[in-house]
Amino acid sequence: MNPKVEKLLKLPLYQRVIILAVLVVLIVGAFVWLMWLPEYEKIGQLEQDKARLVAELAQKQKIADDLPKFKAEFAKMEKQLEEALTQLPNKKEIPTLLTNLASLAKDNGLDVKSFTPKGEVSKGFFAEVPAALALVGTYHQIAEFTQAVGELSRIVNISNLSLSSPRVQGDLAILNISCKVTTFRFVDK
Repeated sequence: MNPKVEKLLKLPLYQRVIILAVLVVLIVGAFVWLMWLPEYEKIGQLEQDKARLVAELAQKQKIADDLPKFKAEFAKMEKQLEEALTQLPNKKEIPTLLTNLASLAKDNGLDVKSFTPKGEVSKGFFAEVPAALALVGTYHQIAEFTQAVGELSRIVNISNLSLSSPRVQGDLAILNISCKVTTFRFVDK
């Protein structure tokens, strides 16, 4: 037999138990240090990842549950956009719209003296299309004209309204009317 092993076997029992205990502690310590701690850290990291993924899943599930609501809202917004685009004509429709304004003035009994389109002013996704309008008629006729303009499906603003040079023709007070008519168009980028 090996002399070192014989020497160990001849030691008293309590020394052999201590040596065995030290060996067991070293083996257990090496196992804990080299195998168990790294795996324990991996388990902790995996648990954190799991908690994060569960939270993401819950958030995405909530979004998925709200999908019909979002689709309905999207459809509603598309409809509102279509309605807004009917109020904001494109460039082709502007001359027709301005001509319709002049016709509307004539339909309400006003005499159109001049209709002068001005330069377009860009404001981002829309542009202002102003025109100077000179009319002759009664106060009542201009009130009916502005009401008719307000009822148009397009957005049209009348500003800088000036009533001047009143004169009497028969039993009517005739006025010279000048105003700025501004309509808007959608700018497609």
